[in-house]
Amino acid sequence: MKGRDLLTLIDYTPAEIEEIIDFGIEVKRNPEKYYDSLKHKTLAMLFAKTSTRTRTSFEAGMTQLGGHAIFLDWRTTNLTKGRLEEEIRCIDRYVDIIMARVYKHEEIQAIAQAAEKPVINALCNLFHPCQALADLMTIKEHKGRTSGLKIAYVGDGNNVCNSLMVCGAKLGAKISIGTPKGYEPLERAVEEARKYAEVNLYNTAEEAVKDADVVYTDTWVSMGQEAETEKRLKIFPPFQLNMKLLKLAKPDALVMHCLPAHIGQEITADVIYSKNSVIFDQAENRMHVQKALMLKLLGKA
Repeated sequence: MKGRDLLTLIDYTPAEIEEIIDFGIEVKRNPEKYYDSLKHKTLAMLFAKTSTRTRTSFEAGMTQLGGHAIFLDWRTTNLTKGRLEEEIRCIDRYVDIIMARVYKHEEIQAIAQAAEKPVINALCNLFHPCQALADLMTIKEHKGRTSGLKIAYVGDGNNVCNSLMVCGAKLGAKISIGTPKGYEPLERAVEEARKYAEVNLYNTAEEAVKDADVVYTDTWVSMGQEAETEKRLKIFPPFQLNMKLLKLAKPDALVMHCLPAHIGQEITADVIYSKNSVIFDQAENRMHVQKALMLKLLGKA
């Protein structure tokens, strides 16, 4: 029978999300307890998009759990030559779990449909659930809680924004989003988040960031949007996360960015390296929370 997938966090309950995050904190604190937990297990890593953190965190994480990861680049395999369904059905016979970093959400859905093994969405155009789990884990580590906090996101209402909003709201945070008009987050994600917490959408960064406990931003031009670069670079400058904007948040507000960062565009160097920044903790926590996720999906928690 088909096991559990992680395609979006919309399908996960608040309790399930909190359980993964708390387990991620446990795995981070006591890594030696889990060194052989996935011994003789294999992870297939499918990449249509380039990656630094996703590949490194999953591959290193699987190794630390005693398992093995296979890197498959779509451009150097037959994933684009035949139908995706047949290719995935073959890969599924060889491995125990699959993660994929793709362009379209329909692609990750097709992979999950074809596979019998658990499938993890490591990024698509609509969602980035693993990033959101790492983000909320980082917030909980630094703030001791997620419930009641104000999480502000400024910039493009993209896949990172969608997953952060859903994950944060399900864990009791108040969500505040500031985007230019026409660049708001996915309506489906907004509707889901509003079932659990207050979600406010603004068209200025200042309104969104006021009195925030966490201030988050991401690139203005995601992979696949390169043709829009010139247009976006004219629209988004008022949403830059700089020291002036950060001063509108609480003095101890956390600064977050999923990386890679474009210094001088969506964020300034002094903010990245400020005392408020937890950006590199976020990056590290991708590995820990993904280890927890894989252990749970494979019944080894």
